[in-house]
Amino acid sequence: MIDRNDPTRRDFIHTSCACLAGAGLLAKSSLGWSADTQKKPVIACRDANLGEVKAATPWEAMKAIGVEGVEVYVDFEGGCSEISKGGKKYSIGSAEAIADLRNDVTEQGLQITSFCLANRFDERPEEEIAFVSKVVLAAKQLDVKAIRIDVVPRRLKDRANFLRFATTVCRRLADLVKDTDIRYGIENHGDTTNDPEFLDKLFDGVGSKALGLTLDTGNFYWFGHPLDDLYKLYEKYASRVYHTHCKSINYPDDKQNIRREIGWEYGKYCSPIYEGDIDFKKVVAILQAAGYFGDYCIENESLSRFPQEERGAILKKEAEFLRGLV
Repeated sequence: MIDRNDPTRRDFIHTSCACLAGAGLLAKSSLGWSADTQKKPVIACRDANLGEVKAATPWEAMKAIGVEGVEVYVDFEGGCSEISKGGKKYSIGSAEAIADLRNDVTEQGLQITSFCLANRFDERPEEEIAFVSKVVLAAKQLDVKAIRIDVVPRRLKDRANFLRFATTVCRRLADLVKDTDIRYGIENHGDTTNDPEFLDKLFDGVGSKALGLTLDTGNFYWFGHPLDDLYKLYEKYASRVYHTHCKSINYPDDKQNIRREIGWEYGKYCSPIYEGDIDFKKVVAILQAAGYFGDYCIENESLSRFPQEERGAILKKEAEFLRGLV
């Protein structure tokens, strides 16, 4: 649940910061995203979490916790503010910067599995669409298959008006990736895209396989959906999942299968995925059955609850936990 434009959320992230289907099932997903059936599942991590690992480079941090992929946040100017080399932040703002990033990733035998954008579409639609078009060009050159986008109201507070606006914008975004295998993943977060009714109307209105979901496993739970209902939601949207945020919450027993208020005691109960309520064996099985072959990306928002010296080991344990499932 990343919102780079919300100072409280941003500060929290900075401080806190299965199995793919068999060869027969994976030849093509239900939305037509062709798959490499011989490719192993990729365990990835949010770039914001890499800063919790004492390492000279983000690539060393990735290897230390045992992940092969990373989700890279790209700001509106094209900067990759969470990853750097020699004190200089990486960027996709120029051909030279893209080439530098591509060379370093390739040399390390790692990959960028997704770009993460914090869009403000209803405040600056034309500028945001132009920005996304630049990210798409960089994604082509860096072989990034998924782009996490933000579809949340900032100016248009009326839900019906925002839905009409978002449908129009997302149709234009879909045109930008026409005839490519790049896909957009709307993250389910906040009080809008955690609402299945809104998601259904948006997906139906856009009507494009280019638009899917960055499935944040914890955010539906954060929103207040009862635990047992989560798996129904995962199944409902599994065929539209292009990217994931793997995180969990460890609520008291009497709070798990009731409807809670949005965000109830999240800071207190968010947890590493191996300690939370969400059954990731079920999550992986649901995605597998739908033909998902994207990454399993760790996004740990509970790390501020642990001593600094323990955080790298927690991320490593999460990576091992996911790898054991996929």
